[in-house]
Amino acid sequence: MIRLSKLTDYAIVVMSEMARHVGTVHTVSHLAERTGVPSPTVAKLMKTLTPAGLTTSHRGAAGGYALSRAADAISIAEIITALDGPIALTACVEGGDSQCGVQRLCPMRGGWEKVNSAIRGALEQVTLADMMGPPAWAEGPPGPLDKIGAGPSPARRAAV
Repeated sequence: MIRLSKLTDYAIVVMSEMARHVGTVHTVSHLAERTGVPSPTVAKLMKTLTPAGLTTSHRGAAGGYALSRAADAISIAEIITALDGPIALTACVEGGDSQCGVQRLCPMRGGWEKVNSAIRGALEQVTLADMMGPPAWAEGPPGPLDKIGAGPSPARRAAV
C-alpha cells in the first residue's frame, strides 16, 4: 500500500484552508483553529513549506504565512516532495537518500524508475485546487463516524 505521511496530509489540509482565503496572511494559531491541526504541527509545516517555496513568511505584528502561488499552480507532487522527499515506491530512485546494499547485483536496477516516474508524473498533474472540493459543511449532516465520536477527518475539519 502506498501511503502519505500524516504530516503531508496535514499540509494539504492547512494549505487548502490558506487557499480558501486568498490574499490573507494566516497565523499559526488561526490555521490550527480553522483546521483542527495542532499548533506545533502547523508551525512545523510552515518551517518546511516556506523554504520549499510553497508558502511565504510575513514578519511583524500582522505577520504570518500565505501561499506563494495560487492553489491551481501548486502540485500535490511539490507538497509531497517538500515533506516526504522524492516520490518513489522503492528506495532505489534517482536522487533518493538511501543506498541499496545489492544495487550492483539487482536485476531490477533502473527498472523501478519507470514506475516511480509514472507516479511522480501523475501527482504533478493534481493541484492543491483539485484536492479542495466543497467545504465539509456543504456536504450535509455529519456521517455515522461523526455521530459515534470518531470525529471528522482532518480534511473535513479543514473545510469547516
